[in-house]
Amino acid sequence: MPRLPRVVRVLTVGAVLVATACTSASPGPARPTGSPVAELTLPPGGASPAPTLPGDWLTYHHDPARSGNVPGVPAPGTLRQQWQAQLDGAVYGQPLIVRGTVVAATEHDSVYGLDLATGRVLWRTSLGTPAPLSTLPCGNIDPLGITSTPVYEPGTGLVFTLAELSTGRHVLTGLDPATGTVRVRREAEPPHGDFHVHQQRGALAAVNGRVLITYGGLDGDCGDYIGAVVSVPATGSGPLLTYAIPTSREGGIWAPGGPVLAPDGRVLVSVGNGAAENGPWDGSDSVLALAPDSLTVTGSFAPVTWPDDNAHDLDLGSLTPALVGPWVLAVGKRGTGYTLGLATRLQRTGVGGEQAQAHLCSAYGAAAVTGTTVFVPCDDGLLRVEVGSDGVPHPGWHVPLRASGSPVLGGGAVWVADYGAGTLLALDQASGRVLTQVVAGSLPHFVSPVLSGDRVLIGTAAGVTAFGGA
Repeated sequence: MPRLPRVVRVLTVGAVLVATACTSASPGPARPTGSPVAELTLPPGGASPAPTLPGDWLTYHHDPARSGNVPGVPAPGTLRQQWQAQLDGAVYGQPLIVRGTVVAATEHDSVYGLDLATGRVLWRTSLGTPAPLSTLPCGNIDPLGITSTPVYEPGTGLVFTLAELSTGRHVLTGLDPATGTVRVRREAEPPHGDFHVHQQRGALAAVNGRVLITYGGLDGDCGDYIGAVVSVPATGSGPLLTYAIPTSREGGIWAPGGPVLAPDGRVLVSVGNGAAENGPWDGSDSVLALAPDSLTVTGSFAPVTWPDDNAHDLDLGSLTPALVGPWVLAVGKRGTGYTLGLATRLQRTGVGGEQAQAHLCSAYGAAAVTGTTVFVPCDDGLLRVEVGSDGVPHPGWHVPLRASGSPVLGGGAVWVADYGAGTLLALDQASGRVLTQVVAGSLPHFVSPVLSGDRVLIGTAAGVTAFGGA
């Protein structure tokens, strides 16, 4: 299969310019059903948002670099449940905390505002009807509504969520975190393929006044989907930019951490397996560096094993890239960890040329980073990895878990959910010793806790639970 060029087209849709990165001439995507979603945009020159507060949690893993490293958290004590909010669906993404209000999005396409101290529902906003699993050709979430972690956008003061609807539409919504009032609404579809089989799992990111959205496929990789990044102005008006992986099918960008903002201002994403199993590299099974204001690829990496990885679903895209000083650590399903230099390897494109590699583990979700230490969620537990000054990754302690969620760090502990066992644990960062643990109940895949002061929040299959004693 020849390598397909990346081209940029500018299309006029009503009065809105849409810039899209395409792979080749092909039939347009299968259109959603039902009436188009009514758009809402912010008027120019709106009021400045109120300041956020210490203890707020505004994006996945606390910061745009997705480090998961939270300052000001006390050492863990004995955990006890403080409250349990039963909502109308599972909460797969991390809840946010904005000016002391917990904002949680559910698979029933609802967004809730909860009181941080008690879990009392302050407001609820329904964004539509989610897609029942029975209407989808594959998948494992029923119903399929809001799966990704929302993001707070500082320029508008809004919380943005991406809802998948029963009509096949993907709708980005900006809500007032104090009241739940919808201020911005706009469809944000992937540029190619059947809209119904694209799943949006990666956390949203707010960069330079825009909201970034990543797309992959449903569990089972059925249907005609192509991984993509979509960029939407936070005001709701202006050009919609997209980048699609130059493969004929698949290449999903689905890891839960979504886009990672690097120190040089570029955005990093990890990409899953694509269609090509021989011939020129098709852009899949990779780490990409994108310019945030254009979605131009400025650097990329794929392992030399990419054809075999594609053929056997061993993609590199199962873990969000981890920033470790000057290095990017990329680990996928094969279990090989690669270090890439931001200022060297990721300034060019192509296959091979990593700084170093080592066998680590088959990894899923998003890692947590402090200094040169990375805590990697593996399919069989949690692994501590030390990245040397030469970029070589060295595996350290390993704590077995039935199914490791994505860890976060605070108070000298690694906080991780074992969603296979329904427990929340705090581990000593140096030794991996269990400091405290508590039963958390039924938990979604790849779930990740939120730390705020001495409180730990976690999304569950039925809502949000808060524990004290951190």
